[in-house]
Amino acid sequence: MITVIDYGAGNLQSVHNALARVGTAVRVSRDPALLADATKLILPGVGHFGAMMRALDDLRLREAIVSRIADGVPFLGICLGMQALYEGSDEAPGETGLGLLPGRIARFDTSLRVPHMGWNSVEPVRPSPMLREAGDLPYFYFANSFYAPIGPETSGVCTYGGQFAAVVEHDNMFGVQFHPEKSGSSGLRLLRNFVELPSC
Repeated sequence: MITVIDYGAGNLQSVHNALARVGTAVRVSRDPALLADATKLILPGVGHFGAMMRALDDLRLREAIVSRIADGVPFLGICLGMQALYEGSDEAPGETGLGLLPGRIARFDTSLRVPHMGWNSVEPVRPSPMLREAGDLPYFYFANSFYAPIGPETSGVCTYGGQFAAVVEHDNMFGVQFHPEKSGSSGLRLLRNFVELPSC
């Protein structure tokens, strides 16, 4: 069963409803023991990087997430949940991320309107199972003040001031900076692509 990780914040109901629309069984849980039998994991995130990482630690979810990813379970991080995959963030310099992707999360240049809010296009930069059948230049809904660096794991980029990683994929790890649950048919297509990935 797909498990949506509840750390006390995030668009849990919206993500749950979107997954139900693509026809999959889903549960929401903050119990590390229930992550052990999940076929796929989703970490939706909103708010502050430091608060999220502290909550994951307090709930003993950090180790459970890292362990399940190491076991090959497909994982999708949404918005702040994607940023959690990295080593750290300028939003909370004293907090460590999951450290599963190299690099740090940076803040948008202050000359831009921050947060980056609203619809923007994502340009695929390599073949991507997450963006399959989403179109050549799909639009998704963003709400972020910080962004991930472009690296070998980047499969889709967005431009706001400069380019940043909007979709990342590495083995069984996936992340999107936007909110697929708020992105209409393109977002539902992406969630369906994740649901249809082979389980561990």
